[in-house]
Amino acid sequence: MAQISSVRIDKFIWSVRIFKSRSIASEACKKGNVLINDSPVKASRSVSVGDIISARKNPVLYKYKVIQLLQNRVGAKLVADYVENQTPKEELDKLEMMKLDFQGKRERGKGRPTKKERRDIERLS
Repeated sequence: MAQISSVRIDKFIWSVRIFKSRSIASEACKKGNVLINDSPVKASRSVSVGDIISARKNPVLYKYKVIQLLQNRVGAKLVADYVENQTPKEELDKLEMMKLDFQGKRERGKGRPTKKERRDIERLS
């Protein structure tokens, strides 16, 4: 197998599962949410071994170091062979805080009625 010298950034971040689809990866590049070595890039920019890729997925800014290049999407277990996650702990804590903040509860009377509330409404009618 021939050694790959360069790969488009949108294809690479899709291949290592940073983004769910290549079109989403291209859109993130266009919006300026993807940086290589702290400079914004277009989707067509080439990435090389040793580059630091930063990808903003609100509220977290993820950082990855490129270890090896690849052309096609790989399984989740193989991603560690191609990129090294260098996201600071503080950034990951932001995501954890967002999860804890939203518990899925709603105030009584807001939103769609529960099954019990619906039955009570039907009895009154």
